[in-house]
Amino acid sequence: MKILTRWLLLAGALLLVAHLYPGVVVTSFTSALIAALVLGLLNTLLRPILVLLTLPVTVLSLGLFLFVINALVFWAAATLLDGLAVTGFGAALIGSLIYSLCGMVIDVVIERLFPSD
Repeated sequence: MKILTRWLLLAGALLLVAHLYPGVVVTSFTSALIAALVLGLLNTLLRPILVLLTLPVTVLSLGLFLFVINALVFWAAATLLDGLAVTGFGAALIGSLIYSLCGMVIDVVIERLFPSD
């Protein structure tokens, strides 16, 4: 139940990103659900590899390069899907920042709704 609720809220967060920032377009709630699933899969499978490969740059930039990695993953999801569109790298960067902030809020809400004992 916890995973399903988080998935639905993250899809809603994608719709919020599209509403707040014109560089990101989500065509429907179904597209947002699929995009949230793809983003979750990319963050689980691809992001750790990218973080490991770019570790020296990330250390030199004091962790700021992680924002670039997040933007690349967000942009990759947009290129894979028809229902999610991003106008460029800058839009992917801003969209991924807003989406990440929403994700942090959602994680806090989920932990309060479903406390793990």
